[in-house]
Amino acid sequence: SDLYRKAINKYGITQSMNSAGGRCHDNARCESMWARMKDELFYSRNLKSTQFTVEELKVIIWRYFISYWNNRRICTSNNGLPPMVKRKRYYDSLAMAA
Repeated sequence: SDLYRKAINKYGITQSMNSAGGRCHDNARCESMWARMKDELFYSRNLKSTQFTVEELKVIIWRYFISYWNNRRICTSNNGLPPMVKRKRYYDSLAMAA
């Protein structure tokens, strides 16, 4: 809401997603991704993000997305392939067609 945006701006807080003021469903995929990451990195291991420094969290989250999310995670919308494997196969098929 406009009132919410004014309040966070007053305190110098940056709204994380959907700051353009769209519908809540506009960023459902992003919210789902963040929820899954938090569950896999912290909640399922009985850890809390407050146990780490900001710099440690940056490294942990970076490694999660670069190592696991993009390269090893089974993605049902890609027929069980990780995103980077699917992308590589796509570009390989273009090269073979040319």
